[in-house]
Amino acid sequence: MIIAGFILLAIGAADLVRQFAPIRWIGYLATAVLLLLLGSVSDALLPMIAALVAGAVWVWCMPDDRPSPAGFWPAVLLALVVVGAVIWKGERADAGLIGQIWHLRSPFGEVSFDLAMLVLGLAAFLLESANLVVRAALDGEHTWRPMDSAREEAATPTAAVTDSVEAEAETPALVAHIAEPAATVPDPRAGFKGGRLIGPLERMLVLILTLAAAYPILAAMLAAKGIVRFPEISRDGETGARAEYFLVGSLVSWVIALGAAFLVWWSAHS
Repeated sequence: MIIAGFILLAIGAADLVRQFAPIRWIGYLATAVLLLLLGSVSDALLPMIAALVAGAVWVWCMPDDRPSPAGFWPAVLLALVVVGAVIWKGERADAGLIGQIWHLRSPFGEVSFDLAMLVLGLAAFLLESANLVVRAALDGEHTWRPMDSAREEAATPTAAVTDSVEAEAETPALVAHIAEPAATVPDPRAGFKGGRLIGPLERMLVLILTLAAAYPILAAMLAAKGIVRFPEISRDGETGARAEYFLVGSLVSWVIALGAAFLVWWSAHS
């Protein structure tokens, strides 16, 4: 259990830190030091070193500024490793120095240090790392994205201006002046800014409501998302691109959150 928690915590922390591009390497170093200290006081230094290695491999395999070179497979491998670690190695009897002073109660009973680290690691992963998994799934299926329509809208006026310039045989200086806005390309990540906030909030709510067995509220929340998205999806026409984008992204996000809830439930009852 502690191995799975540390791996998820290292990956989640790395993905959160690398959002601060100017100082990401300082953040990586500080995060690594803090996690190594945590592993030392909890008598799990070797699992923490393995988790840091896994975090470094994850950052390399799942970049946040371009499509993943390995596609969706790093997420599949991570799921297998985490589930295997939880099933193979349960809660430890001794949590080292921190275990002697650890005492945490919840409405569900006593929470061990190992279980707390698993929950913390899952929460960190759901915040930003899960966004990368959803993006990799959309890339793997070549799903339409909001940025695609923005590019098409930006490209259409450019083509019209170019044809007009060629037809009127204007001077090269005027051509360069008019064609200059064509170099301005919309930010390819602009379509994800809202989703990068909505997605983590949605996954955390799914995790909490599932663990609390509030299934009617969970169903109402998921249905409400479909209702809010319906006007946008209804404008698809015959392509169904927006509906596919919504379904793939939402289903992958929900599966990740429900899988996290299942891991917590399994660990607490094993």
